[in-house]
Amino acid sequence: MTESAGYLALLRRNQPFRRLWYGQIVSQLGDWFASIALYALLLRLTGSGQVVGLLLVAELLPSTIVGPWVGVLVDRLPRRIVMIVADIGRALLVLLFLLVRDAGDIWIVYLATVLKVVLTSFFEPARSALIPQITTREELIAANGISGATWSAMLAFGAALGGLVAGTLGPAAAFLIDAASFLLSAVLIATVRAHETHLTEHAHTLSSGGQLVEGLRYLGSDRDVLVYALVKALWSLGGGVLLVLTLFGRQLFPLGTDGALSIGLLYAARGVGAAIGPLAAQRFGGSSVQALRRMIGPAVLLTGAGYALASIAPSLPLVALAVLVAHLGGSTQWVFSTALLQISVPNRLQGRVFAVELAALTLTTALSSYLAGLAADSGMAPRDLALLLAIVFVAPGLALLALLWPAPRRTSA
Repeated sequence: MTESAGYLALLRRNQPFRRLWYGQIVSQLGDWFASIALYALLLRLTGSGQVVGLLLVAELLPSTIVGPWVGVLVDRLPRRIVMIVADIGRALLVLLFLLVRDAGDIWIVYLATVLKVVLTSFFEPARSALIPQITTREELIAANGISGATWSAMLAFGAALGGLVAGTLGPAAAFLIDAASFLLSAVLIATVRAHETHLTEHAHTLSSGGQLVEGLRYLGSDRDVLVYALVKALWSLGGGVLLVLTLFGRQLFPLGTDGALSIGLLYAARGVGAAIGPLAAQRFGGSSVQALRRMIGPAVLLTGAGYALASIAPSLPLVALAVLVAHLGGSTQWVFSTALLQISVPNRLQGRVFAVELAALTLTTALSSYLAGLAADSGMAPRDLALLLAIVFVAPGLALLALLWPAPRRTSA
């Protein structure tokens, strides 16, 4: 069993990862400002849960379409440069949200969101594939734990603060902060120094189509890796719970303008649970490949249990506590499946594998979110919708428990 490096020790001694982490902090903090502002703005302009569901589709579906081809480019280009260009482009696109004044301008939200997600489809596989290039095997679990905990902390802090900013200063302030955060992230990532071995491991003799086929063939040839790549997609069959948080905050426990404060509080609870989950799971089970595999199925089931509790919770604080419990599991499956892919997949193929993973999870999340929006608009109460989605997590959780409990066929690339 490989001992995982300590979180503080990793940040203290690994400067490239530390600077990448700084970029993640500012970018994700600003992004949650914009997300909460958009949810509240669309509900105010239209009053439609389906419109918010369509926004979630716009935030997710483009990755499904472009993801596999993006992975080919991420495996051919310097990943650090890909991330910088994506950050600058996203900063410019966020400024388009300032043009939205009434329901007739909502098309701007969808267009800018789709383009922004396309750039994110480059950024995230590049970041996931860059982490193993700037960390050792002993540091890898800690690096993913820090990245997952940071995403969660920025969700918690950014959602709460973003709800406050949007509910008091208005959405424009949140959009400006988000654009500035992307530019600062680009500056920080530009200071990261990494030896990107995928640029020299092979000569790119295959065409783009050939490289895509090579990546898909690799996934098809290794059952364990294929399951790791589908973990997030299986969890995301219940991804409509993200709309449930908005509906609970807007319709059942509204606080602030358009319920922005209560929406922010529930997203903050999600973030706190997500920050604690991987840390507690690793402390409980360890960081071996076997331990990472065995925690994923129970983590998915815990998400379902948390939302089942949320469906019957009588007050906003108790709903927030139930959401916290749910995302103890949600973040654990995310961090652990990412680490398993980084351990198991050759670096020259990681861009393609992570892009396929992103495409699969965004497809299932978009479908779940859209159907949840239709259900809400048809008259289904938020509590009933929460319970229905909680039940959706049961089958994937049991399937992953059965598939990942046995020992892996191999443990590293």
